Amino acid sequence: MTGREFFELDSPVQRLYLERIKRMEIIQKLLSELPKADQNICSHGSYFLAGNSSLCGLTANNYFRKILNVRKAAIASALPMAVIPFLSTVAVYEVFVREPLFAGELNCEVCAVVRGGLVGAVVGGLYPIIMALPVNASLAARYASSPLPGRENLLRFWLTVSQPIFRKMSFGVLIQVLTGLYLATKQHGIYIKILENMKPSRDPEELQA
Repeated sequence: MTGREFFELDSPVQRLYLERIKRMEIIQKLLSELPKADQNICSHGSYFLAGNSSLCGLTANNYFRKILNVRKAAIASALPMAVIPFLSTVAVYEVFVREPLFAGELNCEVCAVVRGGLVGAVVGGLYPIIMALPVNASLAARYASSPLPGRENLLRFWLTVSQPIFRKMSFGVLIQVLTGLYLATKQHGIYIKILENMKPSRDPEELQA
C-alpha cells in the first residue's frame, strides 16, 4: 500500500478506511445506548485490572524491602511501583484488547479472552514484581542495607532472593489472570450485543417505524 494509493479518490484502500471509521462510529453510538453497567465495564474495566496491578507492585515492593532490610526512601520506592504498573496495564489492555475489540478487528472470542488473560498475567501481575527488583536493589546498594555479592554470584543471589517473593505473589498473579479473562469475556459479550443491535430488523412494522 502506497501513500498515493490511499489519497486517490474512491480508491479501494480509501473506501475500506472510510467503512472502518463508519463502523467504529456506529459501534460507539450503540455502546452509548447500552445500560450504564455495560458502558462502565467497557470504559473503565481496565482501571480495575490496573488497580490490582498497583497493589501487586506495592506488595512486591514491600517484600523486597523486608528481605533487603531497606528502611529508607519508602515513598520514593512505593510511588513508581503504584503509578507505573497502573499506567502500563491500562495502556497495554487498551491497545491489545479493548480498542481492537470495539473497532471490529477482534471478533474471535477465544482470541480476546486469551489476550485479556495474558495482559493480566504479564503486565498486571509479573511486570510489577520484576520491576520491584531493580528498584529495591538500587536502594539496597545505595544505603548498604544488605551485603551484596560480587558480579560472579550476582545472578544466583537475586534468583535466591526473588524465588520466595514470586511464590508469595503467585496468588496475586492468578487473580490478575482471572480478572483479565473475566474482563475480556464481559467486553466481548457486550460487543456481540452491539453487533446484534446493528443487524437490520426483519419485522415489517419495525422497518416502517
